[in-house]
Amino acid sequence: MASFSFGAGNAQKLARIPLYGLGRLVTLVTPRTGRWVFGCGAGIADGALALWREAEKRGIDAVWLTTTPHERADAEGAGIPTLPKMSWRGFWATARARVAVVTHGFGDVNPYAVTGAFVAQLWHGIPLKRIGLDAPELVRSAFLPNSALVRRLIGWMYARSAQRIGVLPAASHLVRGRLESAFGIDHRRIAVTGEPRVDVLASETPDGARRVVAGLIPEAGAERTLLLYAPTWRDGDADPGIPSAEEWGAIIEVLARRDAVLVIRSHRLGEGDYTPPVDTDRVVLLGADLLPDVTPAIPAFAALITDYSSLVYDAALAGVPSLFLAPDLEDYSGRRGFYGSYSDIAGEEPATTWRALLPEIDRFLGQDEERERRAGAARALSARVHTFRDGRNTRRVLDEVLQRIGEIRS
Repeated sequence: MASFSFGAGNAQKLARIPLYGLGRLVTLVTPRTGRWVFGCGAGIADGALALWREAEKRGIDAVWLTTTPHERADAEGAGIPTLPKMSWRGFWATARARVAVVTHGFGDVNPYAVTGAFVAQLWHGIPLKRIGLDAPELVRSAFLPNSALVRRLIGWMYARSAQRIGVLPAASHLVRGRLESAFGIDHRRIAVTGEPRVDVLASETPDGARRVVAGLIPEAGAERTLLLYAPTWRDGDADPGIPSAEEWGAIIEVLARRDAVLVIRSHRLGEGDYTPPVDTDRVVLLGADLLPDVTPAIPAFAALITDYSSLVYDAALAGVPSLFLAPDLEDYSGRRGFYGSYSDIAGEEPATTWRALLPEIDRFLGQDEERERRAGAARALSARVHTFRDGRNTRRVLDEVLQRIGEIRS
């Protein structure tokens, strides 16, 4: 079920232009303190949580801005002080903050008071599909959707707002070029430090990750092979990867024969209805309501199945092979597009239906040679996009922020 789109989000931004203007007037006359504010579009998770923990070790005064009671409860459980993001206190905390740490956009903290803060935009994955200014979808609007003037205005707003970013970490120089283009910022604001969000993969073991998954979905079983299916978001459109009743039957048959479980992770912004038409313990859901950040759980899986998700790069870092299901490849390529060639990642003829993919899954689960071939491809992909694999990305990013704001901490 679709829950968010660029068109709706951009229309809301246009309607709130006066609020951004008022916020700018306040930040012009408000002195900033040494406090930091943190926020994350995925909850108390991702690179923001990794950086929070490192900042806490170094004695940095900070507060996390939350959107929902669930986020606040998660933060309190982790011992993290919070303020409601869209309250007066959230606005004032952002207006006074020296540093604002975000992972998705300025809306992770109070968006009306960001100007003047040093923004550490951690982002939330290495882009495979085009993002930001590189993606035509970015400038769609539900308000006057066919207006070229509105599209130009939205594009200008995004390009202008990106200039407030103080530093943006990149996994490698290859990724640095993508981010520079997508955000329209000078290369000097992008630091090749590695991503804080994947440091956990340097220390998490398959057994430890397996325990995390089993604690949330007991159907996974201690001995069963786990496959993770994680389709990407389609900007509010319906998910074309949902199996038909016939495909569900074939999927369950292969899983049962190979004693495997398909763990489905729909995108939090547009969850599809992945409920099989029959009762089965071979297909289970692992939504963001159960696990806000799936990254620490990746080593639990024998393989990732995806279409265009950046998780393919995280899985590669963890040594987890990927299989590809691209049911709308031609349409998606035209509307969104990719960095480089999709075939460089997914092969020359990726499956476009579950029927076509199932023999690949069957071979992967049944043949050591096929598993090793795909594992080798994952290692090669990781070598291309990840400069660092030492689990110290978060430290490098924090050092980079402190250096850029002129502070030295040990």
